[in-house]
Amino acid sequence: MVTGSSEAELGPKAMRLRYAGKCRACGAALPAGVTAVYDRSAKQVSCVDCPPTLVEAAPGEAAPPPTPPPARPDVDTGAAGSSARREYQRRSAARETRIRESHPHLGGLILAVSKEPQTTTAWARGAKGEELLGQRLDTLVQRGVRTLHDRRIPRTKANIDHIAVTPSGVFVIDAKRYAGRPTLRVEGGLLRPRTTRLMVGSRDCTKLVDGVHKQVALVADALAAAGHGDIAVRGVLCFIEADWPLFGGAFEIDGVDVTWPKRLAARLVEEGSMDPQRIDEIHHVLATAFPTA
Repeated sequence: MVTGSSEAELGPKAMRLRYAGKCRACGAALPAGVTAVYDRSAKQVSCVDCPPTLVEAAPGEAAPPPTPPPARPDVDTGAAGSSARREYQRRSAARETRIRESHPHLGGLILAVSKEPQTTTAWARGAKGEELLGQRLDTLVQRGVRTLHDRRIPRTKANIDHIAVTPSGVFVIDAKRYAGRPTLRVEGGLLRPRTTRLMVGSRDCTKLVDGVHKQVALVADALAAAGHGDIAVRGVLCFIEADWPLFGGAFEIDGVDVTWPKRLAARLVEEGSMDPQRIDEIHHVLATAFPTA
């Protein structure tokens, strides 16, 4: 063994062990005679595969190549609208079965001349809206946006329609395909409490905002648990094929953006502080926290 007092000689070296040891990194037993990395300054050994780099090889021995970091598994980005489409198909098939069993001879005719109830067709309409928005969001990948579609919220039957990881932060997007014009209605003021309501046509859809808030909180908690609590998380209600005006129309209610696909896309590609490497890391974290529905 070469000895000396230089800094290089005191660094880790690959060599055959004279005595058995234990890897300080993974705890594996290292019998005498195997090649391992000996850190002279710390007087500890480790497997050749554990350290990412070696300072120097022992005389007469070639240094093993650096161990590359483990590759992340590919992310399943999900299929937009898939769970809503499955629910529609389940309800439609159940209705057909009920009618055919109740009317063995006329079931086919009844199905042909009757319409599915709105509670069933709403799932198909919603699925189509999510699919259309998902297609739009996926075109932004070349501009640094990473997306996840139809993500299941663990321990619940609920799901998140879309998550977009962008240079400016994370966006939690709820897609809606409602008829009518989305508007912000403000009531109250000087003599009574001021309230804001989300209207779509004549329908009060304010409860949708509360749903987005819950999803945003869950995503923020998942990021914080993974050490990314500094990432901004924004909620969005995106109405597809709504009666939007030619100019203006988008607004904010209680911290949630209400908008349409084209305007949302422009927002997602805005410049921000996150580089592609961190965007990729956040994308993996959220894909793990919220699996496909």
